[in-house]
Amino acid sequence: MSALPQTIHQARAWLRSGQITSVELTEAYLERIHHRDDAIHAFLHVAEDHALAQARLADERRAAGEDAPLLGVPLAIKDVIAVQGMPATAASRILEGFMPPYEATVIRKLREGGAVILGKVNTDEFAMGWSTENSAYGVTHNPWALDHVPGGSSGGPAAAVAAGEAIAALGTDTGGSVRQPASWTNTVGMRPTYGRVSRYGVIAFASSLDQVGPITRDVSDNAILLEAIAGHDPRDSTTFPDPVPPFSQMLDGGVKGMRLGLPREYLTEDMHPGVREATQEGVRVLRDLGATVEEASLPHTDYGMPVYYLIVTAEASANLARYDGVRYGYSAGAADLQENYRLTRGRGFGPEVKRRILLGAYALSAGYYDAYYLKAQKVRTLIRADFDDAFQRFDALIAPVAPIPPFRIGEAPTDPVALYLLDALTLPSALAGVPAIAVPAGFVEEDGAQLPVGVQFIGRPLDEATLFRIAYAFERATRFGERTLTVA
Repeated sequence: MSALPQTIHQARAWLRSGQITSVELTEAYLERIHHRDDAIHAFLHVAEDHALAQARLADERRAAGEDAPLLGVPLAIKDVIAVQGMPATAASRILEGFMPPYEATVIRKLREGGAVILGKVNTDEFAMGWSTENSAYGVTHNPWALDHVPGGSSGGPAAAVAAGEAIAALGTDTGGSVRQPASWTNTVGMRPTYGRVSRYGVIAFASSLDQVGPITRDVSDNAILLEAIAGHDPRDSTTFPDPVPPFSQMLDGGVKGMRLGLPREYLTEDMHPGVREATQEGVRVLRDLGATVEEASLPHTDYGMPVYYLIVTAEASANLARYDGVRYGYSAGAADLQENYRLTRGRGFGPEVKRRILLGAYALSAGYYDAYYLKAQKVRTLIRADFDDAFQRFDALIAPVAPIPPFRIGEAPTDPVALYLLDALTLPSALAGVPAIAVPAGFVEEDGAQLPVGVQFIGRPLDEATLFRIAYAFERATRFGERTLTVA
């Protein structure tokens, strides 16, 4: 089938009109995966039989008169989210072959909405990384320039959507892992308010920061997908009891009369000029649409990176202690228990995961807890207060997502601190627990390729509706997201 619906709302229209069945749509997307994914390597596991069975069930439900929001729509899932009947490896050797006996709440909600799950997609190991080069199962390539990274850690979901291998996908964002790959693949990525979406069934990296978020072709799809997965979950005590707004019905209204802030701390001196220009052009577009855009200040921004990497490594060290080679996953098989622990964790974890475990264990150790971890939590409160103060004046903030466009595979900075600085513009909002959405903002000429870049809109807690409204107006005015790859 040469022409296929590219978005959730297009697919719904085709399916409702009988122009296509869910089985036909799923078969076509599976064929795309088989045709395209050798070059992209977005998928770690393609669940062909499972997907076709779901598609047949969706067609039966539709024939019986049902019309659920995602009925028959094929999606991809980041491999840190548990789907029963599919491997959940977190792209780590230590979980090789692990089949979860339970299912994440977001997957249960997708099934209730009638979605078809095509399979599991790649990530940096345990979602720790910026480029999806840290996966134990191979590197994912950026569909716009195959010798470049797609970003991380949700590089697999973003690449699958950009390449037309899935209509949409679920990723996770701990410090920017949905927004950064979305900005580097010309897709839309939302990090919801912490607590808007259940974390039950998500393999934990940093429990006070992890959030599931949608990656889609456009803003309308993102609203549809967040609406489907959000809501209170008794299995996750951090979720809000508030009812989920009908985001997909709240896109219109424009930005006229809105007050938006541009944090001066986010336009760093070492920022790539193309990223700076894209952000400035975004400001011009919003002003032309009737918004007021003024300089804002988030004075503790420079502390975001050290605070984040103290908190996130401490939580990762505690969360990853459970991988001991005894109950599930990889085991070195040594006869001595302590030796088995040492060998299992030494061989099973990759270099970046080991680095973060060691840093976290040090920050939590006796004599250093107060000096590092506790102090970081206090500064986190100051970062959150910066956003509270800004939202007294502004409806939302606009900022770049990453200081540079995607880099070539294998050419990441060798200095870990320089790598960590790639997240400097997404970490503060994650620490504050506020929602943020990345949208396409154009292309930068670099390394002989046209590379996507994005901007992000950051909003008040539980005010995703305003972010969707701004992003939708920006999307319609710029049309950057309409530039898509030609996929056979």
